[in-house]
Amino acid sequence: MNRRNLVSAAVAAIFVSTVTLPAMAQPAETSKTASSATSKTTTHSVHRHRGADGLVDKTVTGPKGGVTTVDRSRGADGVVDKTVTGPKGGVTTVDRSRGADGAIDSTITNAKGGVSTVDRSRNADGTTDKVVTTTRP
Repeated sequence: MNRRNLVSAAVAAIFVSTVTLPAMAQPAETSKTASSATSKTTTHSVHRHRGADGLVDKTVTGPKGGVTTVDRSRGADGVVDKTVTGPKGGVTTVDRSRGADGAIDSTITNAKGGVSTVDRSRNADGTTDKVVTTTRP
């Protein structure tokens, strides 16, 4: 009889904990996201659209109203190039090209004038080596 009561109490405890604990935890979780005097609500939006060239472009509006645009275009060699205009007007360009060995090389010009060149080369065993050269403004 004592063992039967112990098993019944254990089953009841498990049932109560599975029913009441999630219900008790739910208001605490919603209070974290609910607006109150101490919490801030920030939002941003990302709008993706297909450009005239058929590639996906993007416009991001940040929480303070800054707008960043990403414009992708297909170069003459068929590789996708990218131009990013930041919220302060800085422009970063990524110009990709296909090398003689088929590896994709790129030249990155950042908003402050620095240039990075990435030279990739394919080895005979199928691996790829990369050399990055960066010049600062």
